[in-house]
Amino acid sequence: MFKSKTLCNLSFPDSAFNPHHLLCNAVSNVICSIVFGKRFEYDDQQFKFLQQSIDAYFHFLSSSKGQFFNMFPRLAWYLPGPHHEVFQHLEKVRNYIEQEAKQRLSHLDINSPQDYIEAFLVRMLEQEHKPGSEFHFDNLVSSIWNLFSAGTETTSSTLRHGLLLMMKYPHVQERIQKEIDEVVGSSRSPSVQDRQNMPYTDAVIHEVQRSMDLTPTSVPHKTMRDTEFKGYFLPEGTMVLTLLSSVLSDPKLWKNPDAFDPENFLDENGSFKKNDAFLAFGLGWKTGLSREGLARVELFLLFSSLLQRFTFRATQPPEEIDTSPACCSFGRLPRTYNCYAQLRE
Repeated sequence: MFKSKTLCNLSFPDSAFNPHHLLCNAVSNVICSIVFGKRFEYDDQQFKFLQQSIDAYFHFLSSSKGQFFNMFPRLAWYLPGPHHEVFQHLEKVRNYIEQEAKQRLSHLDINSPQDYIEAFLVRMLEQEHKPGSEFHFDNLVSSIWNLFSAGTETTSSTLRHGLLLMMKYPHVQERIQKEIDEVVGSSRSPSVQDRQNMPYTDAVIHEVQRSMDLTPTSVPHKTMRDTEFKGYFLPEGTMVLTLLSSVLSDPKLWKNPDAFDPENFLDENGSFKKNDAFLAFGLGWKTGLSREGLARVELFLLFSSLLQRFTFRATQPPEEIDTSPACCSFGRLPRTYNCYAQLRE
């Protein structure tokens, strides 16, 4: 499911390329296979439209106008600006998902759902007469959009930043490749089961997420009941933003919080060491399928598969590589860059 013909067969030993769209397409197709039960060719017009909508959505959220919309959503609807074009994109995506759902509903086999949409529809039919059921079309569309928007941009951004760090720290890339060669070899692709035998690779992936701090405030939550926290009273329904950065960079919780250092997740024996302060996926109940379970699997398989097959080199000396984010607001999006990919023998 995680293989990408385009990524696996592509090598750029002599010409630099931008990996942005290749990684976004590969990650998004994983979600497509789960949601729609199929993957798309990269030149498919509907697939391109989904990608453009996700890209426009995240760039809007990361802009000053996007922050204003998050603070004053009702007011922003009445103000002119490019955000209305983003809303139109989202409405078209919503219509497309609804059409896919209604098409499946007409020939649904409730005993054998083939994808996420059909599984949701089965549960929706089971609870159609249950008052207050959460299984209805609006939630179907919302949950699918959450899978695409959160799952595609966050995972692909982490991969892009991870490759940039591998180019800045080539000794880390070499050590990962050595571990891959010892545990996986070259005759097969990495599997989820390999992760427990690849502590250094696992530590590097975690450190990429910790150090980049992709979503400093995560997504908004709200209190489900009146709550008292450290002397403050939070009434039911209060919006809460968790400042993940304060934990991910706390010197009391990490060996070397201000630098990229995989040792933050390794013990004295070189084994992977969990840290409860690792909150890259957010905090609170129901952090989300795409934000944790699926993302963990995707990151490990795609990252290790890429380094199994390719060695990545920058277009400038490692010491000149800038790993600071391109923007820092709702999300800390990685910089755009070109690189070389040399096929490993």
